[in-house]
Amino acid sequence: MIRINLAPPSVKKGVGFSIPSFNLGMLFGGIAALIVLVLGVWWWSLSAEIRRLNADIAENKKQADRLKVVIAEGQRFQRDTQLLERRVNAIGLAARNQTRPVYLLDAVLDTLPKDLWLTRMEEKGTQLKFAGSAYSATALSDFISNLKASGKFKDVDIVDAKQDLNKSPRLITFEVVTRFEP
Repeated sequence: MIRINLAPPSVKKGVGFSIPSFNLGMLFGGIAALIVLVLGVWWWSLSAEIRRLNADIAENKKQADRLKVVIAEGQRFQRDTQLLERRVNAIGLAARNQTRPVYLLDAVLDTLPKDLWLTRMEEKGTQLKFAGSAYSATALSDFISNLKASGKFKDVDIVDAKQDLNKSPRLITFEVVTRFEP
């Protein structure tokens, strides 16, 4: 007779080492779940960082807008301050130089001879230009000598001197350039 043994084989207990058997699908499923969890936490932290940075950007824009107004006001104040300083300096300069024309005219009056008169006097920077007429060359020469001798006029030069022979009396028209130093 034929015997068929349908029972499971018997395990021999021995001294050898055996690897426990477990399901690899469960292992890879657990690893995949762990990866999904780590990626989810990472995504959540990045989105929180993005929200925080967007809030910081919005706050900085509001602060920049407020500071633009303050900067514009400061610049306006600085511009007004500079304008006032220029005005004060101009007033101070005018007050200091207020007596200069009086001294200039007094010095010119002291140098004019009897037969000479001035028709124009211009001042450009430190240079003075006198134009006038004289009855004689002697009067013009005396005027030039008086300017030099006064000590208040430097670098005295005759630019132009003409005598019109067709008119009577024969006048000499002249231009003299000098510097006034009171």
